[in-house]
Amino acid sequence: MQRSITDFTLITGVIGEDVHVTGIRIMEHALRTEGFNVFSLGIHNTSDEFVKAALEHKADAILVSSLCGHAEILVRDLRSKCTDAGIGNIHLCLGGQLVIHEEPWSTTENRFLSMGFDRVHRPFILPNEAISALKVDLNITQDSVVGQFKSQL
Repeated sequence: MQRSITDFTLITGVIGEDVHVTGIRIMEHALRTEGFNVFSLGIHNTSDEFVKAALEHKADAILVSSLCGHAEILVRDLRSKCTDAGIGNIHLCLGGQLVIHEEPWSTTENRFLSMGFDRVHRPFILPNEAISALKVDLNITQDSVVGQFKSQL
């Protein structure tokens, strides 16, 4: 049976001492408008808080935002913590201003993919681009999206 987009639960939030919230709030609004169930942790979160929320809400994905440039330090253990908690196959997505130095995007992206993230977004990605990628990653087809709207008619 095909899952409707409203069947997918996402945990969102900003990791670490980062107080930049505008980007994740815009993304959360776009995700909710698209039909996803979004549980927002807000700012100042640890890896443990993301894992705890994912377990509590039976999440399909964790979407982490970091704008302070220290993401490498803050998220390096997120996949292993998910695995230890029994949700090692959960989809992990990371976005924001991830590093404080200039380097080719492929270098940044590969660093976080090697840490266990399934998707790493470049800074300033538009919400519709990120949502399209998430739908591909979670295997959400147009039929499941159309089906959701048909059921509301």
